Amino acid sequence: MKIAMIGTGYVGLVSGAGFSEFGTDVVCVDKDAAKIAMLRNGEMPIYEPGLEDLVARNVEAGRLRFSTDLEAAVDEAEAVFIAVGTPSRRGDGHADLSYVHAAAREIAASIRDYTVVVTKSTVPVGTGREIEAIVREVNPDADFDVASNPEFLREGSAIVDFMRPDRVVIGTGSLRARDVMRKLYRPLYLVETPILFTRRETSELIKYAANAFLATKITFINEIADLCERVGADVYQVARGIGLDGRIGPKFLHPGPGYGGSCFPKDSLALIKTARDKGAPLRIVEAVAEINDTRKRSMAQRVIDACGGEVNGWTIAILGVTFKPNTDDMRESPSLDIVPMLQEAGANIRAYDPEGMAEAGPLLPGVTWCGGAYDAVLDADAVVILTEWNQFRNLDLDRVKALLKTPVFVDFRNIYNPRDMAEAGFGYTAIGRPLEAVTG
Repeated sequence: MKIAMIGTGYVGLVSGAGFSEFGTDVVCVDKDAAKIAMLRNGEMPIYEPGLEDLVARNVEAGRLRFSTDLEAAVDEAEAVFIAVGTPSRRGDGHADLSYVHAAAREIAASIRDYTVVVTKSTVPVGTGREIEAIVREVNPDADFDVASNPEFLREGSAIVDFMRPDRVVIGTGSLRARDVMRKLYRPLYLVETPILFTRRETSELIKYAANAFLATKITFINEIADLCERVGADVYQVARGIGLDGRIGPKFLHPGPGYGGSCFPKDSLALIKTARDKGAPLRIVEAVAEINDTRKRSMAQRVIDACGGEVNGWTIAILGVTFKPNTDDMRESPSLDIVPMLQEAGANIRAYDPEGMAEAGPLLPGVTWCGGAYDAVLDADAVVILTEWNQFRNLDLDRVKALLKTPVFVDFRNIYNPRDMAEAGFGYTAIGRPLEAVTG
């Protein structure tokens, strides 16, 4: 089976490499000739654990190719996936579908035989209908169907998520298209992965609803953490206590500085916009988005308070700037709010991130980038953990304390135990955890 993947961003590259691992012949297409040249040379434009090896293995096997020639790729393919960006549109938060529509027009002009056009990009409800209209307008004689196949990849775990997904969702009203998609995902039938066939509109909404629900869960535990601080409760134990309820579950109950990344912020705003346009406003999701934005901005004040209310002239070490570990993605990262606000308050910032500094550099001007965690901490007045990279989980605390001018330690990911940190002589600030909190 042959497919084309239009777009070599995060979703397109991971999905294309994943399908090729299943034995499918995949051509990944992008207009960016420099990016295609990089990929042909085995260089990855993004950091994702395991991706480089996966791509290299399938390129060598002849199942994965990279090209700028969309027409040739579509001409050979049974299914063509649209995996281009859908950023938030300025002003109203709605998803910008200009790249999707442009891809649909180019695909339409290249269709020769029956083809399933599949949206892999996260798109608002009704986009499938728009793509179908575009294809019919450009190529009235085209033999095609449009299907929705949203991705559920977690950055940092994307390879596992593709190979062993919780579920596969496919939206189409065509039995012919369903047969093509079932054939494509046949390897997952062998491991009994649930494959849900729905209408296109249902499939499109499932993706947005899933991300909005997870964003709500994160925001809920963040607000509970704030209450814990006021009443002397431990959010770690509250989260464990409610997470053991099978109806709730333990995942996404980890308080922090607010959610970020390429999906939750953008998709929540797009869902809010769609719901308002259809006269069915989602008040809960609206509140979640507002609370999350406020929370990220408030984190800088927490750092300032931990430093005694004044950071003018202080040097603050920031450990981790990406929105989560195991990625170099800086999109909507809390650091993009926290670091500039600390700088505005007069702080000098020294920072280290294992993978994100190249991406973060242009976004965070004035930061001194360091070669490691202890280099960042050297002669700083305080240290702040923003991203829970594994290498920050077992720091030599005696060494950290010796390197700091003052033992101020702000842990926005609750990596360390408050009692242990107090006994080690740190002025320790966590999220929703009292000094007497213990792990267990």
